[in-house]
Amino acid sequence: MSLLQCFRVVQIGDGLAAAVCGRLLADVGADVSCIDPDTSTALAAYLDHGKLVVANDSAAQRDAITTAALIACEGRPRDLRARRQDTDSLRRLNATAALVYISPFGQTGPKANHPSADLTLFFASGIARLLTGQVDDLAEPPIRPVGEQSAFIGGLAAACAGMHAALAAPGAVVDVSILEALATVAVTELARAGLTGKSRPRQREADGNGATVTILPARDGYVAISPREERQWASWLAVMGSPDWGKDPRFATKPDRVVNWDALHVLMSAWSRQYGKQSIADAAQAAHVPSFPLREPEEQLGSPQLEHRNFWRSVELDGRTIKAPGSPFGLQITTASGNHANRGAGPMPLSGVRVLDFSWVIAGPTATRYLAAMGAEVVKIEAPGRGDPGRASELHTVLGQAKRSIVLDLKRPEAVAIARSLAARSDIVVENFATGVMDRLGLGADDLHGLNPNLLYVSASGLGRTGPEARAVAYGTLLQCYAGFAGLNRHPDIPPRVGLAWLDPMCGLMLAFIVAAGLWHRRQAGGVARIDFSMIEAMLWTMAEPLLATQLAAPPQPRGNTSDGYAPHGVYRCAGEDDWISLVATTDREWRNLCALVPGLPSMAEFGFGERQLSRTTIDRALAAWLLPKAAMAAEAELLRAGVSAAALANSRDLVNSDHLKERGFWEPHGAGVLPGLPWHASFGRTSGLAPQLGADTETVLREVLDLSHDEICRLRQSGALG
Repeated sequence: MSLLQCFRVVQIGDGLAAAVCGRLLADVGADVSCIDPDTSTALAAYLDHGKLVVANDSAAQRDAITTAALIACEGRPRDLRARRQDTDSLRRLNATAALVYISPFGQTGPKANHPSADLTLFFASGIARLLTGQVDDLAEPPIRPVGEQSAFIGGLAAACAGMHAALAAPGAVVDVSILEALATVAVTELARAGLTGKSRPRQREADGNGATVTILPARDGYVAISPREERQWASWLAVMGSPDWGKDPRFATKPDRVVNWDALHVLMSAWSRQYGKQSIADAAQAAHVPSFPLREPEEQLGSPQLEHRNFWRSVELDGRTIKAPGSPFGLQITTASGNHANRGAGPMPLSGVRVLDFSWVIAGPTATRYLAAMGAEVVKIEAPGRGDPGRASELHTVLGQAKRSIVLDLKRPEAVAIARSLAARSDIVVENFATGVMDRLGLGADDLHGLNPNLLYVSASGLGRTGPEARAVAYGTLLQCYAGFAGLNRHPDIPPRVGLAWLDPMCGLMLAFIVAAGLWHRRQAGGVARIDFSMIEAMLWTMAEPLLATQLAAPPQPRGNTSDGYAPHGVYRCAGEDDWISLVATTDREWRNLCALVPGLPSMAEFGFGERQLSRTTIDRALAAWLLPKAAMAAEAELLRAGVSAAALANSRDLVNSDHLKERGFWEPHGAGVLPGLPWHASFGRTSGLAPQLGADTETVLREVLDLSHDEICRLRQSGALG
């Protein structure tokens, strides 16, 4: 039995984000029909593989829309109105389906009808500034990631919000802005800018986070390491053969290593160049130091770990059978026992749902933040002392919103007993401990299902809970390297950098989606899902384009901001110190508009795409000369007025001050500042609340949920179970 069996979805339009949304739903069993799908590329064909294609203006189209539980429609508001795919038109056919609209800037606001492209959305969202980490030379152009990632992030946000809308009252409407979905990937940067007005510069400061996670050259490529704790650093020195320089006081502590990073990186690189990338990673993992080689996409196809987990599925494309990414969720479904309805009812999709949250740092807390925003009661379990490491930055301030915090010392049996009792009275458990930890505590899925057969259990880990690499020590940024993402996201002449923590927040969307899908299944079919989520599989799921290319064409290589699909498609320096603008002619009409604006281009106005590709150097020179003396924001405004897709390179402060985001209510007041909202707007709104202080709700939760008396709570505190 599949999770979304009998859940009918209609995907409308030729946008890739809607296709991504439909792909994720189809991968867990939804019946997805496509109206006007794109068929022009291998990526588009893969995203719509196995879906039912319905002809436009047909009785079948009307039937599909009429019977759908969810309708995902991509397009700017004026385009939707022109195609009669706006809310009023669709509601005349189906009054109860959840409607999800996906567009570059949302369905409202001053930018709602602006043109855009993958490249310009990364510039407008600020992610291009952060993607590859801080740079040594500001002459290095900002970059977009490989594989049409704006469509993947927008599509994931749409699937997540849409699945929650399907749990809400009939007729819910969701507005997904790809810009906002991208911006929230850097939620810590947004929160910092919103609360302090500060934004991280693009030029490297100190070590640029290298002392936490870095990439070293190897004999056959690169390897990523993360000896971020002192015990890990000591183990890493032993892996390197305990070199004499390891005793140098310049490298004695992490703050010392930050200050003297350039010298340290040279010394480590001299050692690492002697060995193969896999042998370095294997030796490090054996010493419990997080490390992975930077793999090429083709190396993933023979992975024993992915083979063990049956990740790949066979797909027919271009007359060939190839390996395509499968579901990253590791689903097992059992039959529910007794009444599995929510304990309460309310206006939000997850009203009456209780989540026991054992997760920490980014991926899990991001997911449970979305669940709390959708109305769930999220009880966050934290260790005594400092609690979630996210509390050391603005991360907890934004991801902890509307949650309840309790402290349990799970090293004590009394605390484990409390956790088990809470699980018996909860609907969902989310955990991202190292493989084996929850089982050793007696809090594993099998243990808790014995107490609560209706419990939806979600484990999130780097490589999944089974397979030969299940116990590898992993962090999200390292997995970006292992997947091949970091290696491709660079200019050809620049060594790879780890960059922004991209994978963790993206996994947060996937996890919140699968929880909503699991709840739908429990309500509709009476089944209970156990989810073994693999972050590396989630990363590869979004890297479909390079994985397909390595089998259908040639292994992909780092290409910077170049494109085979559009011309011109580039990034140009403007007047300020780090002032850049991105520009894409997505249609012949945009190209002609650009030629009317830029000196040196009018004679090429009738050039087709092929001619523009052949004349790329001449065109780029004309654009660079025209843009260099201009301020980036002024150039953006001029190009947009001419109907050309363009975006200046934004930073987080620019997003805080954005009139468009203010009008859309993206920012929420918080003290003297603001915090970023969700990557979607919904007709049912969102639940808001302050992030709790560590353990602030311990006594209240124990009293309200477990009916413990004051004396019982005091005895637990005296035993140390409550920290």
